[in-house]
This record gives sequence, C-alpha cells and structure tokens, in this order.
Amino acid sequence: ESDTASEISFQFNKHKKTPSVGSHSSDMASVSSVSGSVLSVYSGDFGSVDAQGTVEFALDYDEKNREFQVHVSQCRDLAVVDEKKGRSDPYVKTYLLPDKARMGKRKTSVKKRTVNPVYNEVLRYKIEKMVLLIQKLNLSVWHNDPLGRNSFLGEIEIDLASWDWSNRKLNWYPLKPRSLSAVNGVDHRGVMNLSIKYVPPGSLGKMCPKNPPSGEVHIWVKDVKDLLQLRPSGVDSFVKCYVLPDTSKKSYQKTRVIKRDTNPVFNHTIVYDGFHTEDLKDACVELTVWDHEKLTNHFLGGIRLGLGTGLSYGISVDWMDSTQEEVAFWQEMMSAANEWIEGLLPLRSL
Repeated sequence: ESDTASEISFQFNKHKKTPSVGSHSSDMASVSSVSGSVLSVYSGDFGSVDAQGTVEFALDYDEKNREFQVHVSQCRDLAVVDEKKGRSDPYVKTYLLPDKARMGKRKTSVKKRTVNPVYNEVLRYKIEKMVLLIQKLNLSVWHNDPLGRNSFLGEIEIDLASWDWSNRKLNWYPLKPRSLSAVNGVDHRGVMNLSIKYVPPGSLGKMCPKNPPSGEVHIWVKDVKDLLQLRPSGVDSFVKCYVLPDTSKKSYQKTRVIKRDTNPVFNHTIVYDGFHTEDLKDACVELTVWDHEKLTNHFLGGIRLGLGTGLSYGISVDWMDSTQEEVAFWQEMMSAANEWIEGLLPLRSL
C-alpha cells in the first residue's frame, strides 16, 4: 500500500492525565502549547473597538542584501481602547501572506498612552525578490495589554506584485477593519488526500498474528494537490506528523521529500500504537506540509484530526481546534473500527 512505512509506540497512562511515550513522560502543562503551532494573523484579539486613524510607512527592497524593508514611521488618531483611562498602548505588526509562518511576524516597540505613536523603526525580512512578489504585506496596529489581551486597531493589506518599487517615500494610509478572508482563514494552501484507520485492542481475534495488544491509529498520506509555489522551480515538500499532546521525538514522523512538484505523491503510511479507545477523544493527529531548504523549512499548511473540543485530558489547549470537516473525518474513523476512511481535506494555517 505504500513505499515507506514507519511505526511508533504512543503509550497513554489511563490513570493519570499525563501521557507518556515509552519511558519518556511529559507534563501536560508543558506541552499544552505546541512549539510548532502557527498563530493566525489575528490571534489574541480581545478588543471590540472600531478601526480608525492612519499609519505612515514606506516600503523598500535592498537588492544588495536581498532584504525587504518596512519603514514604519507613525500613526495618527488611533482608537481609544481603555475609555476609562483614555489610553491605548499601540504597536505595529507585519506578516507576509499567505505564508504567514514562513517569514514569521515582525513588530515594532510599544508606545504607551498615546493614539498618535511615533516609531521610526524598520522591520526587515530576508527574502528573495521573486518570492516577495507573490506575497501580500499585512500591516496591522494593535493595543498591547500586559495580560496578553491585545486589541486590534486596524490594518492595511498590500499586494506586493503590483507595488511601485520606485516609490520609497513615506505615505499615509487609512487603517481598515479586518478582512473577512484573513479572519476566516480563507487562503488556499492546497488539499491533502489521505486515509485513516483505528484498530481497537484485540479486535482482530486471537488467531491473528498481527493482533495489536493495544489500539493502533494508521495514517496513510497519499498525496497533496495545489501547494503554494514559492520558487519558479516549484516546491520541495514533505509532511510532518505528530500525535498531540506529545511533541517529543518519539511522536515525530515525516515522509521523504518530493522535489520540484506542487502536486507531490507521498504514499506514506504511519502507524501509532498504544492507543486505547478512550484516548481518541483527547488526542489529535497533526499533519503539516513543509517546503524543504538547506537552512530552514517553510510551513505550507496543515490539518488537525481530532474532536476539536479545545480540551485534552481536561486541560484547555489551543491545538484542539479541528474544523468541521476534520472533526467529521475523525468521528467517522472512531465509529468504523478496522476500516480505512478516505478523505480530501483542505490545508490551513494552524
């Protein structure tokens, strides 16, 4: 069924809310926030103020250093977040879209107690010009809260393919409300074709030599269609897999790299054992697609298969956020033991 197969034990302790893998145990609190998770542009938005005001900035590309530069000058007439104290503590944040994780976010310093902050700061991205021209710049302004309850104050989005690169002057731009496409994550990243199967403990009968003493989850990654093309030659992609909440090396599996292809065929099967039926409601299979380069790998998109309850073993976690399609796929696997469930799921930012 596949040219590559890997198997890994994933032992859960049924009597405690602390999962363990073999002799390696991990504290739930320490893995509740997955280090590989990709935050959305609007993560942490607790505010309900209307966007208003303007921002002054300039864009430039340094050909010699292959560096994209965003010169953030200042803002004017921003919304007031804390009306009782009549204050906002604003900062500016930038992303390159749609590949938010590839370059990461950049942000300015926080200016306290002002709706007219002056920054005069440069946010820099090391990126090839031809890659930059297939991106959009998302520049947003936020109120910084000491407890992390940051409030969105407005944004502007620029298509860099149509930008006039001879314009290096500072210009004023009106801040706009959030775009629905970014709020809902509607940025096409491709689709993954896969099958999954759950084999309950002892379900294959005593006479079966492959009858697992504990349950197994089988994941068959077949292919991916319509990946983001980051280079003219295509993309060199591979798939990572974790069973959360475990992010240890024993949970980590990956496919081989398929070079120069935006429609890679992996045909790779992964088997995780040590699953009891009750663990299925608290675990989550995270599959992410990456572009491989020598110095760093670039996130392209992913899916999370689970019940999407926001909880794992009674603890609130941000990665238990499966979409309706992903939840339905996982539920169908849970209700059809020993049967391959096939699906075509859209990749998303995680």
